[in-house]
Amino acid sequence: MDDLETEALGLEGAAFQSRLPPNELSPEEKSLFPDVDKGSPDILKHFLFIRNRILQLWLDNPKVELIYEIAVQSMAESKEIKADYIQLSLRIHKYLEIHGFINFGIFKRIHPIRRVKKGKVVVIGAGIAGLAAARQLTSFGMEVIVVEARDRVGGRISTYRKGKFVADLGAMVVTGLGGNPITVISKQINMELHKIRQDCPLYETGGKRVPKEKDVLIEQEFNKLLEATAHLSHEMNIDSFRGEQLSLGKAFELVIQLQEKKVKEQLLGHWKQIASLHQQLKAVLSEMLELEDKAEKHREAYDKLMADDNKDDDEVKDKETLLLKWNTACKEYDELAERRSQLESEITAMEHNQPSDVYLSSKDRQLLDWHLANLEFANAAPLAKLSLKHWNQDDAYEFSGSHLVVRNGYSILPTAYADGLDIRVNAAVRKITYGEEGCRVVIQSTHVNTPPTIIDCDIVVCTLPLGVLRPPDPELDHGPTVVFEPPLPSWKTEAIERLGFGNLNKVVLCFDRPFWESAAPNLFGHIGATTNSRGELFLFWAIYRAPVLIALVAGESANVMEHVGDGVVVSRALAVLKAIFGTSTVPEPLSYTVTRWGSDPWSHGSYSYVATGSSGEDYDVMAAPVDCRGTHYDEVTKSGNPRVFFAGEHTMRNYPATVHGALLSGFREAARISELFLGAADQSESST
Repeated sequence: MDDLETEALGLEGAAFQSRLPPNELSPEEKSLFPDVDKGSPDILKHFLFIRNRILQLWLDNPKVELIYEIAVQSMAESKEIKADYIQLSLRIHKYLEIHGFINFGIFKRIHPIRRVKKGKVVVIGAGIAGLAAARQLTSFGMEVIVVEARDRVGGRISTYRKGKFVADLGAMVVTGLGGNPITVISKQINMELHKIRQDCPLYETGGKRVPKEKDVLIEQEFNKLLEATAHLSHEMNIDSFRGEQLSLGKAFELVIQLQEKKVKEQLLGHWKQIASLHQQLKAVLSEMLELEDKAEKHREAYDKLMADDNKDDDEVKDKETLLLKWNTACKEYDELAERRSQLESEITAMEHNQPSDVYLSSKDRQLLDWHLANLEFANAAPLAKLSLKHWNQDDAYEFSGSHLVVRNGYSILPTAYADGLDIRVNAAVRKITYGEEGCRVVIQSTHVNTPPTIIDCDIVVCTLPLGVLRPPDPELDHGPTVVFEPPLPSWKTEAIERLGFGNLNKVVLCFDRPFWESAAPNLFGHIGATTNSRGELFLFWAIYRAPVLIALVAGESANVMEHVGDGVVVSRALAVLKAIFGTSTVPEPLSYTVTRWGSDPWSHGSYSYVATGSSGEDYDVMAAPVDCRGTHYDEVTKSGNPRVFFAGEHTMRNYPATVHGALLSGFREAARISELFLGAADQSESST
């Protein structure tokens, strides 16, 4: 477990863990507390201290409700605040509670919930976003009914349980604890969090392990390519190619082509350099032949004079001149011979050390494709569908700390969250009618053939996955769609169509014994034979106590697998394992299951991504409520009369495609509804 889980948090740490700036107001706080924002430095100082101290008190003991009286008493007894700021502390406590910073999750209540006379809410969907909103709204005293089409709660948090075997079929990873509300909830319920080991050995198609050095080298090249694509979009502001919006996948291939061109140019330059050296050698040899000829002529003339007995001064002078010329020619010849030897050595060295004639060998490309498949897994989409500029727009908000898994199954979270709520399962919403006075929800049983049920309410919280909100895909066997009356405004439907909703599938294999390293949660990779199949069974997880393997299928392969039978999929997975561990080592599984989230009628996919043509702003548009007038999303909460609210991971710009994002979206909408229908968290009373 991370140190964060065991060490007491200071004031700044409490703010950090709550995703709030420790030494200044958040934008939301500036809006809710204008008197503090525009007030004296002293009131700001006290606000920050009180806020951080209340957060600290809650985080120190999240199993028990932190009531206002206890918080104030704790600060008063230690003389941490002046009596003048007691009223401010009340406002801060209320704000933190309504917005889900304190008193959230599963905890012991000190005071019973007081029911309010107004506010009946129907929450559509019992995934974690719907459950979070329902639990918050119930705690505010509103009447809440949750309707869920499945026969269970959790939505895309789904855990396979059979005897001793446990495996998460949907959400599986807790992506850091620093700032994550799951950290608090894990202390309230029995979530067995364990770190994922970073080491991930990779195996080639034939089962041979990839050398660590080669793995590191290609991973470095992958990171360079990723940086190059970022440079294209953010530094060079290139977002289209030949009239079409550029996807991350297309950018990758373009950069690879440029690298291949660069390699060819380097090879051509190498050959040109060798040719130049050959030309130089040819010139040297030519000069050497000329010098040999000159030297021979000088020697013959000298020998002739030496044979002559005439010793007059002119002949002596001629002999000396010829001897000097001969010596000079010999010296120049020796210098050229040395140059010839040098050139021959250079040519030999260059001919024996030619640069690669390809940027990536076939095996290098396969290994690079594994890293691309891993990126497709992270986004639940083929890279060809991801926005080049905005695909990672949420990176700045990633939580700190190791990634973890829930060894006793992630479904423990929604199961605990559902306790005590009024939840109608096997109840599919067919129509949502909304007007000035309220809403009507038409529900059809998915279990028995009975007439539809009608629920009238004041407010609807729609947590339907983006895949269900989108127009049906003719290639997939979609279930009935939900009708909105009046139809959703164009600004909402356009955002629904722009954002991407991806697919990720799993193959769960349960064995009688582990034939892999089972000392700690770990994973190992399998490299596909082709670029098109790179996401097929590319990563195996061994993270549970029982001998269970989960194989991931990402990218285009996830969509292909939707149409392949279980027997074929399991056989292919076993073939991969036998290639790695040996045929005699790998037994037949005792049980197995294969997911097909894309064909699931209640999700139509796994989680959202930023598609080409989309941006992070579309998440904000998805989060905006609607009224029957079609008021624009910028104005609907200010001047409209919103009746249908939206939550889910696809409505969280900073934390999309995550469980904590879905959870926080439920908190957000509960706070929004509370402020609109029950009164704002801050009543704008005097601060002193």
